[in-house]
Amino acid sequence: MPRWNDFLTDQDKQVFAAAGYGARAGFGHRPVLAVIDVNYAFCGDRPEPILRSIKRWRNSCGEIAWEAVGAIRRLLAAARAKRLPIFYTTGIDFRSDGFDRGRWLDKNSRASEDIDSSQGNKIVAEIAPQPTDIVIAKGKPSAFFGTLLPAYLTDLGADSVITCGTTTSGCVRATVVDGFSYNYRMSVVEECTFDRGQASHWINLFDMNEKYADIVTLAEVLCYIDSLPDDLFIDRMPALTETAAHSRVAP
Repeated sequence: MPRWNDFLTDQDKQVFAAAGYGARAGFGHRPVLAVIDVNYAFCGDRPEPILRSIKRWRNSCGEIAWEAVGAIRRLLAAARAKRLPIFYTTGIDFRSDGFDRGRWLDKNSRASEDIDSSQGNKIVAEIAPQPTDIVIAKGKPSAFFGTLLPAYLTDLGADSVITCGTTTSGCVRATVVDGFSYNYRMSVVEECTFDRGQASHWINLFDMNEKYADIVTLAEVLCYIDSLPDDLFIDRMPALTETAAHSRVAP
C-alpha cells in the first residue's frame, strides 16, 4: 500500500475512490526529464540529520535529500543512455538588496540568509549537469513560470515530463500542476523526489497522483525509458561537441 495512506483518514480514502480520482494516465511517447532544484540549498553540503543541516542551510531536506540523489543518478544514467532531453532547474541569484525577491521575504524569518545565493543554487556535484543538458534558473516555484521551458518543450515536440527533485510540496508540485495545465502527461518518480516535511511529502504525492500526475517507482520509469527507441529526439537536438565546457543555461 502507498505510504501516503498513513496520512489519510478513512473518509479521505472513500471520498477519492468514490469520486473516481487516481486513474493511471500513463507515460507519453516523447518524454523529457526535469530535475527540480537539487542544489546545495535544498540538500546541504553533506548527508546529515535535517535539524543539524538546517542550522547552516535553512532550506535543507537533510539526509533524505542525499538518498534521493543516489536514485536520481540512476534515473539520469538511463535518460542519457537514450539521449532524452534533460532539464535542471535551480534558483536565480537575487540582487544583494533583495528587491527582486518578491514575496519570498514574507514567509520565512531567515529568508535574508539567501541574499547571497550563488553557492546554494549550484546543482550538487553528484548529479552535475552535462554539456547536453539545459539548466533553467527560475525565480518562482514552477519550472514553467516565467521561463523558456514551454518553448523548449514545444520545439522538441515533447508530450510528457518525467519529474523529480524537491520540494515535493513546493517546486515539484508547482511544476507538475503547470505542466498538467499545458496538457503534458506528468510523472513523478517517488524515490527521486523529496521534501523537508514527511506529511507534506506524502500528502502532496497522494494529491498529485489523484489529480495531476502519475506517481511512479524508479523501477517502473527505468523499464519505460529502456523501452523507448534510441535517439528519439535526434532530429530536434543537435549534438554538442564533447569539448563543450559548460551546460547551456537558460532564463
